[in-house]
Amino acid sequence: MQSIRHIFISPGHNFFGRHGQPAGEHPAIDVRAVKCRAGFGLEGDRFYGYRPGYKGQVTFFAWETLLAAREKFGSPALSPAVFRRNVVVEGLDLNGMLERRFTLGGVEFEGTGEARPCHWMNAAVAPGAEDWLMGRGGLRAKVLSDGALAVGPVELWLAQEIA
Repeated sequence: MQSIRHIFISPGHNFFGRHGQPAGEHPAIDVRAVKCRAGFGLEGDRFYGYRPGYKGQVTFFAWETLLAAREKFGSPALSPAVFRRNVVVEGLDLNGMLERRFTLGGVEFEGTGEARPCHWMNAAVAPGAEDWLMGRGGLRAKVLSDGALAVGPVELWLAQEIA
């Protein structure tokens, strides 16, 4: 079954743009639903309206990767919030959505690239997490249509690859 397990928004950056500085302390707020705005991102999130055409207006993360990380790093209580991704999904092949348009829960997106892990993951998750997450860090995407996403079962429609 395909579902959205969590949706996180944050008012500020903890890692992005903070190289050489301590991590920020902005909370990742777990919400039941969020409004998506074409060309802007998720209302209330730190990347909302960041800059025109930004390729990371929303990020997706696989629930299955969270479960594997809990096992790998011996941390059964590891929260999905520590990864700082917006939408935690279950049952979706995020890597298969790279460079493709897709509709999730009635909202259209464009998969623009991997949400690559950075060195901060070694502190936020566990030592070695950055390397372990390579290739499974999630999906960055642009929001192409207005709509709302909500926690719960969801349908995915994949379009053709983007030329």
